[in-house]
Amino acid sequence: MLDITPRILNIAATILLLGNILTAQESPFTAKAAWNPDNGDGTYTNPIIQADYSDPDVIRVDDDYYMVASSFSHFPGLPILHSKDLVNWKIIGHAIQDHPFPEFGKPQHGMGVWAPAIRYRNGEFMIYFGDPDRGIFLTKAKNPAGPWEPLRLIRKVTGWIDPCPLWDDDGNAYLVHAFANSRVGIKSILAVNRMSSDGITILDDGIIVFVGHDTHPTLEGPKFYKYNDYYYIFAPAGGVKNGWQTILRSKNVFGPYEYRNVLAQGNTKINGPHQGAWIDTKSGEDWFIHFQDRYAYGRITHLQPMYWESDWPVIGMNQDSTGCGEPVTSWKKPNVGKNYPMEALQTSDEFDTTELGLQWQWQADVYADSLYSLLERQNWLRLFVQPWELNTNLYISSAILLQKFPSTSFSITTKMDITGLRNEEKSGLIIFGLDYAYLGVEHIADELSLIQNICTKADKGSQEKNLSKIFLDKQTVWLRAEVHQESDTSTIPRVLCAFSYSTDGTTFRFIGQEFIVREGYWVGAKAGLFTAAHGNSELLGYADFDNFIIEPKEQ
Repeated sequence: MLDITPRILNIAATILLLGNILTAQESPFTAKAAWNPDNGDGTYTNPIIQADYSDPDVIRVDDDYYMVASSFSHFPGLPILHSKDLVNWKIIGHAIQDHPFPEFGKPQHGMGVWAPAIRYRNGEFMIYFGDPDRGIFLTKAKNPAGPWEPLRLIRKVTGWIDPCPLWDDDGNAYLVHAFANSRVGIKSILAVNRMSSDGITILDDGIIVFVGHDTHPTLEGPKFYKYNDYYYIFAPAGGVKNGWQTILRSKNVFGPYEYRNVLAQGNTKINGPHQGAWIDTKSGEDWFIHFQDRYAYGRITHLQPMYWESDWPVIGMNQDSTGCGEPVTSWKKPNVGKNYPMEALQTSDEFDTTELGLQWQWQADVYADSLYSLLERQNWLRLFVQPWELNTNLYISSAILLQKFPSTSFSITTKMDITGLRNEEKSGLIIFGLDYAYLGVEHIADELSLIQNICTKADKGSQEKNLSKIFLDKQTVWLRAEVHQESDTSTIPRVLCAFSYSTDGTTFRFIGQEFIVREGYWVGAKAGLFTAAHGNSELLGYADFDNFIIEPKEQ
């Protein structure tokens, strides 16, 4: 057995001291994972990804597994993740660098890239996704890490979502999709279209193959497969937070389809097991990957054992008489032929390369070279201050660099040089969602102040509120955010964040008030860095960041 450190969440991180002061050494860069599902003993613990990878789809190509997920209007978009064992994952690229529609140059919260499907055919990777306002898009690549072809709109249409292709044994191609009620006034309906054999052209308006109004409300997110002469559509129903996983099957691609509910919360804490992918291994095992909506934490990823019985998938454990199982918490790892080393999703960044880490995304499809530089100052990230429209909040700002929450309990520390901030500018560390809060430095009237601000109901246009302000007489400051879940007894986790600062990198003092973290628009809360200018000056400054260190904390 490999000598591997046990579950990282059982390792204590920084020790908090009672009172208003916490003392810790400046965080060194470390490969320590914020979350590790691999128990190191041949088993894993769900979730396999404690981060917001919504609507996951997964394929196997030889010995490698590739995952894609929704990215909505965050860029770069369509993250591509890779694994060798279905438990340990790494981000390897993004399929979208630029969007062909210019309106994505500004935040379009909750819009854009919905529920992708990835397939491999004739030496090419192909990703389909639906934009409810524009239609069905396709992109292709020889290498899943990229480069990917520019997005191709293969069907201009409103309200088609969650597309997934299927190539039949005879080479004919089909596409299943759902409908967005918010756009076309219908839902819980699945349709199948004919496609050209190359998967580039949708040939008809489709045939409705299943209507779930009575038994499967909010049926969506279909994934299309063929197995033992049956066509299968894996589709969740009942809603994201409280639903279940349904399987449809038929010996005719256009139906009629019979159904069976195969996975539901049952007596577990894993609510609404929702939308995912069937994957097999070379050893002949079957697995199912899905997400669970955890509110502020977003839609986190789970791995379930699966097998076939009478040509029906059986998923999870404790199946009832109808074949519906419950999600597992811990299980034996997939048999992929060998033991692969643990691998953690990217989080911390020392800014010691010429490119941002793949964990980072902007709030919109912005021209990044005008927003940051990793070349101006070696081993530092320089964020150029961006204009900020007066009497608005940062919810509509494109110039926020963010990454997903990586765990249930963690700390973020960054070292900030504020020499480049000009008058009426600010920059700092932000926790972002429908509400947001930040700890930053503001330069007003030739004075530097450390400020802790909060904005509740930011999506409704409300104004920021200052909770604390301290004058600074130094050009360097360390900022820290500590995130933790108050308890795990409720279906809705209460996630809290506290900010602290240091002027020497050693002694940290809490500032402001604890902040209740909220999710974003169909995404989890995020953490990152921002800049903003109050005025309209054409001569804008910058802020430099030495690192962005994420460390696990004991819950």
